Formats: sequence, structure tokens, C-alpha cells
Amino acid sequence: MASAKDDLYPRKILDYMEGFLVSKTLFAACELGVFEQLHASAQPLSAVELSRALGTSEDATERLLSACVGLELLNTHTDTDGEVRFSNTHMSTVFLIESSPKSLYHSIQYSSRTIYLCWHHLTDAVREGQNQYEKAFGINSKDLFEALYRSDEEIVKFMHLMNSIWNICGHDVIRAFDLSPFRSIFDLGGCSGALAKHCVSVYPESSVTIFDLPKVVKTSRDHFVSQRDDRIHFHEGDFFKDALPPADLYILARILHDWTDQRCVELLRKVYTSCTSGGGVLLVEALLHEDNSGPLTVQLYSLNMLVQTEGRERKGSEYSGLLKAAGFTCVHIHRTGKIYDVILALK
Repeated sequence: MASAKDDLYPRKILDYMEGFLVSKTLFAACELGVFEQLHASAQPLSAVELSRALGTSEDATERLLSACVGLELLNTHTDTDGEVRFSNTHMSTVFLIESSPKSLYHSIQYSSRTIYLCWHHLTDAVREGQNQYEKAFGINSKDLFEALYRSDEEIVKFMHLMNSIWNICGHDVIRAFDLSPFRSIFDLGGCSGALAKHCVSVYPESSVTIFDLPKVVKTSRDHFVSQRDDRIHFHEGDFFKDALPPADLYILARILHDWTDQRCVELLRKVYTSCTSGGGVLLVEALLHEDNSGPLTVQLYSLNMLVQTEGRERKGSEYSGLLKAAGFTCVHIHRTGKIYDVILALK
């Protein structure tokens, strides 16, 4: 008679083994334009119709569509003659169509074409303790942003990624604390100003200045002009090398996780020195649990920081330590219950 141990089925392990198959199915469907074509058609399409519209193999397209049905990204409709047609689910329409206000389309593109290539070298990253841009892209650079922004196209891709993230998370992080007392706000590394748009929407009496590298500011003006607002301004500079103009509040959203503790304290000290009396700094980061038990998403993000940057994801207590080392004494932590949490530290 078989024991309970013999009957154990490794469902979770098999799911983990096959996880990349799920990711690449989603990536391929987006890159090929499956969801966009179905959205544009305004009616269900057969695999043959889709393959002709996309210029793909009929058999391969049918397999891809079938997998998307299994992932609950597509619905099926069977005609009276037995032909199966496909349409987008509500979730796909909201999050996978490029023109949707909450689209994750560009985030998926960046994950497929940049992050996925770095993760191919995760084993080497763990052995060596350093990012894998050189192996993934042939880039030998000690400057993190020379790697991240290795071309104008890559800058645009990264900025679209940040926009898609703040489209679904920006409102939550800006409302985590009452920021109305802070009228002059600097968003360090704010890219195209997607988070700044949420900020001035919630706090119309405030103005936000995006402080970013000259080539990032230029790209923003060239490609994201429609997103500008007369309360949103741009300031060219390197926040490690250049002086920070005085402000009531500095926002560092997904900035510190790129860097070592030493570099974080260096930047936070500059912020503390430039901050007006009674002002502060708002950190937006994905926080680990204090007992290292999760969240799993943040644990995986920390591995992503390993393969792509010099940094890591941290616990709330670790960020508090960095802030206090820089001079901030009053630290408040707010967990949003979603991907990104918020820390407000006052001078």
C-alpha cells in the first residue's frame, strides 16, 4: 500500500518550473499584437482571421490563442458551424491594450526585451554578486545609468515602463500621506512626470519639478509633451553630482532600491541639507516583511535588483535606518497593501 508520502504530487514545483512559459506566452501575444487586433476588430475573430491579420502561422497562432484562453486572457465563442472565435477578456482590455489608461503594455514589453534577458544570467549574478548587463547586452560600464539608458530607444522604453506602473499605483502612493502642506516638491529621477501628474491632480496647489539627467529630460520633452502641466517643471541634473535646489518635499520613487546603502545615505544627506525646515522626503518602494517571510513579489524584485542594478529591496526598518543616518528623525511607514509602499520622513 502506497504511503501518503509516495502520493505527494509536486504541483507547486511544477508550477514554478513552468512559470517562464506563462510569462513568454503573455509577452509573445502582446508583441505580436493579438490583444490589439482583437480590440480593433470589435468582434470575435477566428485563429485563421487573426493569423492573416498578424502575418503569422495559422497553426502556431491557434496554439498561442488556446494558451491565452487557458490563462484567462481571452474568451472563446463557438459558432453554429463549430468554428471557434476569440475575444479579449475585460482584464485584457483594461491592462493589455496600449491605449488603455491603465495599460501595462509597455511594462510587458520592457520585461520581455530587457529584464528577461538579464534573468537568463541569474545564476551568474548570485555567484558573482553583481548585475548582468554586460552578459545580457555586451555593455561593460561601471555607470548604472549608462547601462539602463544605453540608447534613446531604451530610455523611451524605460519611461513607458514607469508610466504604466504609476498608471495603476500612482494614486495610492500619493494619497498614502497628506502632502498638502508641501507646496514645492522635487521628484528626483521622475522621468516623464507620470507620478508628478498624480501629485498635482491630488494637490492642485502644489508644483512638482522633475529632477533628472539631461538626456532623460530631453526624451521626456520629445516624446511625452502631451503629459506636461503648467504645475510640472523639469530640472536637468545628476542628483548625486549636482546641487539640489531647496524644496519642501523630495520624492524618491523607486530610486533607493537601485543603490547600495552607502550611496543611499549619500543621496539622503543631500536631500536633508537642501530640504526646507519642516519639510521632508517621500520614499516609494516595495517593502519586505521584517521577518523575511515575504511578500514573494518583493523578494523576486530584490533578485531583479541583483541582475539589473547595484541595489536591493529592503525592509521598512532598513529604510528607517538609512533615513536616520542621513539626519531625518521622524519616520512614518505606510503599507498600501499593493506593490509599492510609502515612507514619509520629516526634517
